[in-house]
Amino acid sequence: MHDMNEVIGSHDLLLVTLDTLRYDVAAELAAAGETPTLAGLLPEARWERRHTPGSFTYAAHTAMLAGFLPTPATPGPHPRLFAGAFPGSETTASGTWTFDAADLPSGLAAAGYHTVCVGGVGFFNKLTPLGSALPSLFDESHWERGFGVTDPEALPNQIDRVAEVMARQPSGRRLFLLLNVASLHQPNWFYLDGATSSAGDTRASHAAALRHVDAHIGRLFALMRRPCFVIVCSDHGTAYGEDGHTGHRIGHEVVWTVPYGEFILS
Repeated sequence: MHDMNEVIGSHDLLLVTLDTLRYDVAAELAAAGETPTLAGLLPEARWERRHTPGSFTYAAHTAMLAGFLPTPATPGPHPRLFAGAFPGSETTASGTWTFDAADLPSGLAAAGYHTVCVGGVGFFNKLTPLGSALPSLFDESHWERGFGVTDPEALPNQIDRVAEVMARQPSGRRLFLLLNVASLHQPNWFYLDGATSSAGDTRASHAAALRHVDAHIGRLFALMRRPCFVIVCSDHGTAYGEDGHTGHRIGHEVVWTVPYGEFILS
């Protein structure tokens, strides 16, 4: 575990949530060399197997943005990178950066960070009070239809917006950026060659969406200032017929098990 007390204040922070990405699909593609950009940055070129704090986007992001990132799947307790001040916390350790606020963006803002959210799925669309709840935690937030689940070019569009954000960041102020990537979420059939909407989404189209993400995400990392502490993870998985289940917000292994990685761009 990195000592986050040495990171906060000296590094920018980037949290990339690959919304709905399954651990098994991510691990298989990394092992097969089909996601070279992400695998090339992950420790030992492998995803860490973790358990999500929530089975759907809103619950998982609310927890993560309070410091409860996905938990290692091995028995714990596991120290956390970030933690709100909370008496009796068993996962706050010497390397944990603690903040006196209800959420991580507010804690980082108090520490001098400019906080930015570039949303993807509907819980970031700012079209309703619920869709505004997560973006409202940040100093600056962005969403448009071209960032959402129905646009096959959502991630390149989002990265274009990140480029605009980075171009106007003052050099003397640290940045916390959350990018919520919608490409893995349904619908994703259009990423699979030869697929049609009538066939619907499948595990194969989910994998094709991850290959698409890997082909573009290197540009995001290139835009970030150095040094930058990066967390890339899924917020939850999703089912494609396992035990009769489809989708998420259910208590199934493929939903609760997620890929996680962290590294420093220097």
